[in-house]
Amino acid sequence: MDFYIILVKEYPIISAMIQFAILGTLGDVFSKWMQKGAVYSPYKFNILFLKMLEWALLAVTIKYAFVGYQGFVESLVSHHLLPELNLFSNAFLLSVTMNLQFGLLLVILHRFLDNLIAQQRNWKNIDKGMLSLIWFWIPAHTITFMLDKPFQIGLAAIWSVVLGFILGYYNREETKKVN
Repeated sequence: MDFYIILVKEYPIISAMIQFAILGTLGDVFSKWMQKGAVYSPYKFNILFLKMLEWALLAVTIKYAFVGYQGFVESLVSHHLLPELNLFSNAFLLSVTMNLQFGLLLVILHRFLDNLIAQQRNWKNIDKGMLSLIWFWIPAHTITFMLDKPFQIGLAAIWSVVLGFILGYYNREETKKVN
């Protein structure tokens, strides 16, 4: 555990990139596995590599957003534009402000990069991605922001795996055939 804490403190951007490259891509793979109902390699190696690069790039923006929005909320409190906050209210407000501002941009950027990798123009259901900010990411990041800072990016990357499972489950092919 000490090694992990030292790693994320000494190399915050690189460690975020590594965690998201692995876990974010794993979430994509799990989602495809759940959708197809079979365990196989859903992506060719070159696509898998590009997805890892995509997640690494997204990790940089996420890390900066985590730090920046924490400063944003702290600044609002210090300027008496918000009352003093406890651990939960600070985490919740941080999650709401980050997800409803930066989160929208991230959903669009993520889909744009997915489209670039897949060499297609698929903007179908982008609204569902944006709605996930409310039903998934705000509660998930509220929990995330209640943790000590060295663990926040790691948990956010783990949430990507969890969301991959959820989306894969609800987008299974047999579900589509029944409806």
